[in-house]
Amino acid sequence: MNSKKKALGRGLSAILESPETDITSTDISGSFVAGAIANIPIGSIESNPFQPREDFDEQALLELSNSIMEQGIIQPITVRKLGYDKYQLISGERRLKASKMSGLKEIPTYIRVANDQQMLEMALVENIQRESLNALEIAISYNRLIEECNLSTDELSVRVGKNRTTVTNYVRLLKLPAEVQVNVRDGQLSMGHARAIINIDDNNTQITIARNVVKKGLSVREVEEIVRNLNKPPASPKTVDKKPLPPHIEALMSHLASRLSLNVELKRNTKGRGTIVIPFSSDSELEKIISAIGE
Repeated sequence: MNSKKKALGRGLSAILESPETDITSTDISGSFVAGAIANIPIGSIESNPFQPREDFDEQALLELSNSIMEQGIIQPITVRKLGYDKYQLISGERRLKASKMSGLKEIPTYIRVANDQQMLEMALVENIQRESLNALEIAISYNRLIEECNLSTDELSVRVGKNRTTVTNYVRLLKLPAEVQVNVRDGQLSMGHARAIINIDDNNTQITIARNVVKKGLSVREVEEIVRNLNKPPASPKTVDKKPLPPHIEALMSHLASRLSLNVELKRNTKGRGTIVIPFSSDSELEKIISAIGE
């Protein structure tokens, strides 16, 4: 049992072992006291209203149910005592559901005392420890711990045994457009894809890239390269310093512009080659220009 506790992570172990949540009391209402481990009738346990995970794989539940029928419950669930032979689930909903499917009447249980916030925190932390959670489920659980349990990012990182950067990266996923979040939830985008896409400010561009990942099977590295190119600052146009025209050329251009009563543009390279551009707005104006030049 000790090795199983360690697998849950330091955060959960600290909560379960806290004096505030593990009380061996003299309360003898009902058959069992808080702090005990006992087999409790499944019918006496109500579901956890704070259970963060709503979707359970039916096939996985069936397999767990078959395992329970063969091997029994290896890891007890955790409940809090509400009153006389009345308990509320804190963690272990998957095990409880599978036990009901297997036809068990009783289930081994840790009995705790916890207020609502502690219940939510314990359920969320236990939920996060599951290997089967996808990145979006983890992000939602982290965010609930921050918002509903009033935890800072640093406090949360200690609770779940992850570094602060990892926690922050997960929570940032919730800023992605809903369509992209669904792609992550459904396994069409990996955490690596999502982390790259979130560095783009425009939501429409994020959606377009996500769709291309799903359609073309782009790798994380390819998406990172796309994002780098999009985020590159635009190249500044090269400015060419114009050398002033020689005085005699400048005088000729002024004379021509005056004679035509039009703006005249001269394009000339350093070798003296170039073009003269004379704009006109109609055929009649063009005829006047040709006539004036021919005089």
